[in-house]
Amino acid sequence: MPEHHALLGREDRCGLQSAGTTNPALAGKKLRMLREELGLTMRDVESASQQIARRHQNDQFCIAPSRLSDIETKGVVPSFYRLYSLATIYRWDLRELLVWYGVDLNLVAADMHFISPPKSHVSEALAGLSAVRMPVRLDPAFDPRQTANFGRMVEAWGLVPLAHLAQLASCQYTYGYIGGEDFTMYPILLPGSFIQVDKSKNTVEEKPWRSDYERPIYLVWTRQGLVACWCTVKSGEIVLTPHPLSSVAPRTLRYPQEAEVIGQVVGAAVRLGGWRRTFEPSSGLEDADDTGARDVRKARVSFH
Repeated sequence: MPEHHALLGREDRCGLQSAGTTNPALAGKKLRMLREELGLTMRDVESASQQIARRHQNDQFCIAPSRLSDIETKGVVPSFYRLYSLATIYRWDLRELLVWYGVDLNLVAADMHFISPPKSHVSEALAGLSAVRMPVRLDPAFDPRQTANFGRMVEAWGLVPLAHLAQLASCQYTYGYIGGEDFTMYPILLPGSFIQVDKSKNTVEEKPWRSDYERPIYLVWTRQGLVACWCTVKSGEIVLTPHPLSSVAPRTLRYPQEAEVIGQVVGAAVRLGGWRRTFEPSSGLEDADDTGARDVRKARVSFH
């Protein structure tokens, strides 16, 4: 493979700053390769940038040959005005050039959590994002009817245009899927929801809660499968507590022999609208006093 194609390959472009470091000298070399591929001289670039500057009535878009030489050979970082001119002249995506200098716009979604504005607002910050890392291939054993640790079901990650899921690549979190037959935390977590689980918060908190929404929900592994629920730990036992409207019965297991707290649910993607809970007719095989268990076994989710 020729050197310029190796330098400009898509995999290289996407992974250039994956470690969070910048390399202006390499970025400058790539810009020179782009210019030479197009057969442009430094004077050609200067002339084109002058026309761009006149059109925008801003001399900062101009790129003199001496400045372009410094960018290409000395690792000088161009201003965003000059970077715009270079992207335009070289027919290259400006977002890709920004990545070469360590600014990846696709990381905006992951960085936004560092501040929480006190007022509700509409944000356009994610509108221009092009791609994020998220699952592109799942384990064939994944069963949408059962609650699962979604992070362990992912066989491959890829770049897809879903900006709000950019944090999926973080090792601090794993991701769960609430099975279509799991009503444990209904109506807070509807069947079919995706949940984000903070694995560092795997110790059950014990204190008074003012409301159901303040009480932490945990993703718990049991021998019967995964379950998202409220938890109470006491005397070597863990009580898995469902939402009172779910018709699911609480369970008490030996802890940690029969249950493992994977982490706390810190986020959820829940489908709103077009959802309803349906029940199949009872087979009559269940005990009459086991109404809650019967509802759970026969409950199904349907979307319209």
